Amino acid sequence: MVNQLYYGDNLEVLRRYIKDESVDLCYIDPPFNSKRNYNQIYNNIGAEDKAQAQAFIDTWEWDDHAIKGLNEITSNYHGLFTQQCIALITGLSNVLGKGSLLAYLVSMTLRITEIHRVLKPTGSFYLHCDPSASHYLKLVLDAIFCSQGGEFRNEIVWCYRGAGYPKKDFGRRHDLIFRYSKSKEFTFNLDSVREEYAETTKERFRHHIGNKRGQKDFGQQSLNPLGKQPDDWWEIQPIAPSAKERLGYPTQKPEALLERIIKASSKENDIVLDAYCGCGTTVAVSQRLNRQWIGIDITYQSISLVLKRLEDSFGEGVLETIKTHGIPKDIESAIALANKTDDRTRKEFEKWAILTYTNNKAVINAKKGADKGIDGIVYFQGDKNDPEKIIFQVKSGKVKSGDIRDLLGTMTLETASLAIFITLEEPTKDMLKTAKSAGFYQSKYMSHSCDKIQIVTIKEIIEDQQRLNIRLSYEVLKSAEKQKEVRVNQIELDI
Repeated sequence: MVNQLYYGDNLEVLRRYIKDESVDLCYIDPPFNSKRNYNQIYNNIGAEDKAQAQAFIDTWEWDDHAIKGLNEITSNYHGLFTQQCIALITGLSNVLGKGSLLAYLVSMTLRITEIHRVLKPTGSFYLHCDPSASHYLKLVLDAIFCSQGGEFRNEIVWCYRGAGYPKKDFGRRHDLIFRYSKSKEFTFNLDSVREEYAETTKERFRHHIGNKRGQKDFGQQSLNPLGKQPDDWWEIQPIAPSAKERLGYPTQKPEALLERIIKASSKENDIVLDAYCGCGTTVAVSQRLNRQWIGIDITYQSISLVLKRLEDSFGEGVLETIKTHGIPKDIESAIALANKTDDRTRKEFEKWAILTYTNNKAVINAKKGADKGIDGIVYFQGDKNDPEKIIFQVKSGKVKSGDIRDLLGTMTLETASLAIFITLEEPTKDMLKTAKSAGFYQSKYMSHSCDKIQIVTIKEIIEDQQRLNIRLSYEVLKSAEKQKEVRVNQIELDI
């Protein structure tokens, strides 16, 4: 199987594209319903070191999506839901009322049901969460897995250190990971995840052996040369701010955490699924450990970061081993993305256009509402060796010369040196004339001058592969650490 990366709603992808009983291991790290916004923190960029873009909003509302989801569960859509699951969600609806928490649990129930379907009978599932809603999620998991012959295996407590403590609470220093098997037969490679014994334990064992009492005094068995069996609490440190592994993604998990999960519950060439793949830790570790993988994410920022991470880690050849889905490949699919009415994906067209045109190097302004006419920013080296700004604006509807005049005003307010206007519609002659009237820009680092305001069409981005041709001096996200390089001959990208 070619590794698969899907851009879209994971519920739709799971239902349409992932076959029954085709996945060996699934790990998900979904938003936790913690009622806080996570912001994408980028590398420090001089005076702009506060530049952020909203990667996703970790909140749920009782809206049309939630209503539709609840109806699907209670009406047993396509016979997917167990009676226990229907009864649970119906009961929670009566207890919790129709609000944010129920919307979250409905969303998770829909997706966990599909994950159960696609798991092989010997498959395993790990759900990463925190105490915000873990007690409710455990009920959902039991209703889906245990009612169909599956088993709850572990509640794993991931312990870590952190900075700062609340004044009137104990410091929260753990997440939870629920582990389930689809049946009583499942993969568990204990010897692959054993931990080294503490020096005090090894010394105590040597002391007893030296006294010729050995196993009788030390225990019923000798120390396993491969190490001790891990407990259900894991002390794996989060990624340090200065670590090579850190990419700048707000909820990035350490590779050591995923390595233990993947080694324990899968074998080489097994298929690993991450339905909320985010910055791609699961797929990167799967790639390194010679597992096949499927990644899904609803934001193009994540998809672009996963591709960049894999290329940085494993070389350009790795992209030729991946089949991508959902990324616009022609004008028709670009129009379809632009016309999506789902509020969760309202800005996805803008993100895709800017990140594609800049080769994934732009800072995306993902705020809903007042964006001050700026959809993205990149930085380049100016004549005075200070970072200078290029701002982007994307339009998918009708465009006019007034849009360019407004963009010129935004340039002045934002002290931007250049502006790029990306449009789905063809620009008018007046637009082109107005853009030209803004003048030219040239620095000592450029071989020739360029228009201060440039107009780029989606057709040029897709059909002509036009990309930003200015050397940028600041990367938005850090490069991933180099791993083994993948070399292949046949291109299998479907974008």
